[in-house]
Amino acid sequence: MVKRLLNSLNNIWSFVILFAFLIVGLLLILPLYNIFVSSFIDNETGSFTLQNYIDIIGKGYYRKAIYNSIFVGFSSMFGALLIGIPLAFFTTRFKIRGKSVISTLAILALVSPPFIGAYAWITMLGSNGWLRHGFESIGIPMPTIYGPLGMIIVFSLKLYPFVYLLTSGALSNINSSLEDAAESLGYPPFSKFIHVTLPLILPAISTGALLAFVLSLADFGTPSIIGRDFRVLSTVAYNLFTSEMGGNPGLASTVSILLILVSLIFVYMQRIIIRNKDFGSDMLNPPEIKKLTRLTTIPVHFLCYFIVFLSSMPSLVVIYNSFRKTSGPVFQSGFGLDSYRRVINDVPDAIFNSFLFSVSAVILIVLCGTLIGYVVARKPSILTGSLDSMLMIPYIVPGVVLGLGFIVSFNSKPIVLTGTAIIIILVIFIRRLPYSVRSSVSILKQINIGIEEAAASLGAGPAKTFVKITLPLMLPGVFAGAMMAFITAINELSSSIILYVGGTVTMPVRIYLSVLDGEFGTAASLSTILLVATGIAVYTIIRLTDSDERVFL
Repeated sequence: MVKRLLNSLNNIWSFVILFAFLIVGLLLILPLYNIFVSSFIDNETGSFTLQNYIDIIGKGYYRKAIYNSIFVGFSSMFGALLIGIPLAFFTTRFKIRGKSVISTLAILALVSPPFIGAYAWITMLGSNGWLRHGFESIGIPMPTIYGPLGMIIVFSLKLYPFVYLLTSGALSNINSSLEDAAESLGYPPFSKFIHVTLPLILPAISTGALLAFVLSLADFGTPSIIGRDFRVLSTVAYNLFTSEMGGNPGLASTVSILLILVSLIFVYMQRIIIRNKDFGSDMLNPPEIKKLTRLTTIPVHFLCYFIVFLSSMPSLVVIYNSFRKTSGPVFQSGFGLDSYRRVINDVPDAIFNSFLFSVSAVILIVLCGTLIGYVVARKPSILTGSLDSMLMIPYIVPGVVLGLGFIVSFNSKPIVLTGTAIIIILVIFIRRLPYSVRSSVSILKQINIGIEEAAASLGAGPAKTFVKITLPLMLPGVFAGAMMAFITAINELSSSIILYVGGTVTMPVRIYLSVLDGEFGTAASLSTILLVATGIAVYTIIRLTDSDERVFL
């Protein structure tokens, strides 16, 4: 059957499909398979056992971590919904001054690393935080940023842009005739929203909620930095594997399987919510953008700008702190470039490695993602459909889990990669490959296939048609996908924290270690370099896509 399917395609694209399956099989399926197998292996005897699962389910320590992870995931999801839905409603249905500024700041909050936000909130509301001391000096007690509350705050302010961008797109495409009909039937505004508008935008909201839940569940940096004794699955898996008392790969693999399982259950729940429901509407009449009344103008504008300012505040604080003089974890009076000098003198390898690994991974991502995106969009079959589905897996697999999978898979012959730069480049490559594939598929949907058919009718072969005709038309989408892959690659922490050795330290890893060591000046200067690189990439994407916010999803 497979042979018949391949024979129906041109030879060059058959090779691309086979090569794509080889890449996905080796770098994604094999590590996950080995994690699954390792979860049934006894750490001491190497024999088959169910004891790892019995320990995870039976011991309160691990049950508490499961509960904590789900609690933080759902709380962060609801926080993102409470912030993102009102912001989307106000900016799409009313004339808001500076809407483009709001969208840009929301996007910057989305692409900035969550562990930088966690570090920034420590400098504001930690034990020595200036904001905490400021409020307490006037008699206002502030809650600690450490623990579950701090994690939920960081995740909510980091992940609400997913809800905002998706919901904004859905609200902008609703047929206003449906809402007008409800209004003519006497529905008050709130009832109209609940009974008419909300069902139409439910797929977008549920997708945003799914992303917020899965990403908060998978994150390692934030709970590790501000969670303290509040254990979650990602930090438990990391600690089990790297314990100074001797790692336990079997238990770490079992926790990793649970992480994936929880994510899959939530994905299934999201699909149940929107399954067998008709959410479609022809946009015959686009929604009217109304003018705010005098009474609502100030509070609505204040709310919108307060939200994006609050989510941007960590980045602003980090940049500000990078120019302050420090002594360990204590910021002193005065400003200077001392932190940047220390970074350049002490950890230049972290900066070099981050750019080297990211650019190397992005080159591979663009080369492979463009070709895979083409066969997925232009050569529909069971094979390409399966390939497209498999490339969704990296979205729900935590970086810690994939990092563990790479160590288990490539720590012995015939392929030994642990301790090398190659293993970090490859894990970044497979984690971020879907960005390039999706952007290529999206741009190809906008290109008339008749152009390629015309070239073929004139005698041009598949390769020549692709290089001379299709690829130049795809370039905006290809570059946008490359920039999005670069943004996530250079900020990668979850997998690299598992895989790094002394010579392969990256900026995110060094920032994480600096925060744990109380070197806040070093952390701030490295974070600022990351934020500047991220900001340049975001600006490039906005210019390439004509401010199309959907590319960031």
